[in-house]
Amino acid sequence: MEMYIDPHIHLVSRTTDDYEAMRKAGIVATIEPAFWLGQPRTEVGSFKDYFSTLVGWERFRASQFGIVHYCTMGLNSKEANNVPLAEQVMELLPLYAGKEGVVAIGEIGYDDQTEAEDRFYRLQLELAKDVNLPVLIHTPHRDKKKGTTRSMDVAEEHGMDPGWVVVDHNNEETVKEVLDRGFWAAFTIYPHTKMGSERMVEIVKQYGPERIIVNSAADWGISDPLAVPKTANLMRKKGIPEKHVRLTTYQNALAVFGLSGQMHEDDWLKAPPIDQTKKLGGNSVLRGGQVPRVEGPADRVEN
Repeated sequence: MEMYIDPHIHLVSRTTDDYEAMRKAGIVATIEPAFWLGQPRTEVGSFKDYFSTLVGWERFRASQFGIVHYCTMGLNSKEANNVPLAEQVMELLPLYAGKEGVVAIGEIGYDDQTEAEDRFYRLQLELAKDVNLPVLIHTPHRDKKKGTTRSMDVAEEHGMDPGWVVVDHNNEETVKEVLDRGFWAAFTIYPHTKMGSERMVEIVKQYGPERIIVNSAADWGISDPLAVPKTANLMRKKGIPEKHVRLTTYQNALAVFGLSGQMHEDDWLKAPPIDQTKKLGGNSVLRGGQVPRVEGPADRVEN
């Protein structure tokens, strides 16, 4: 079975059916960036509970379906504009940046490219340096080219090594500059917006696989948690070499987020068998009457 990493997916929004389909399609590991929830949070306690979910319940829930879950920690650009609340979140972030499974500071950057967004983006770049973690940058949906260039300019101004920075949500307008400047270029395969699978194939044909990463960013909106394996299969169909498919849908994500020291291939190659009788804090992924899946050595599929 082919193996894939989805390095940007918001799993708190997805169902257990999604987890089962993802594992069946070959997704062995995921990274869940801290994100906004569709409406603004109004208290710092809601951020605390959300961050705790990313390193706690969601990591456990993924393991119950054979997927290793990692996350990134950050104050998203959209909520950075609530300055008093953002200041409280910044006090909270260092407490979570060192938790098990945290592989980067992110997703951070610009939305409307306001002064407040710039202030908290810069503070979080400094946090990433302090805790020795890579950075995941969210590039804005509006005025993307300007925002992407500005994101990289500021990262360099703060002394960030481009090889430690993933610039996400790229398109045909931004990819060349991102690659030319030595950053990692991630692409979100999203229905009707951002980047489609067919366009992704053409980008890999034009630029090759080096420092290019494919993700789904599947969230609470119309999105596809199988976007990475589907795009990989389309690459093969269109004649992209298998080595290039593996780099863009597996190896590159492991290389950059592995810089955190938190993400290792053995995490899934040598993962314990699924045992759905396990609980976290007394809670199970199952409900009354459901039969737990318990694997033994004979149930394991060697990749």
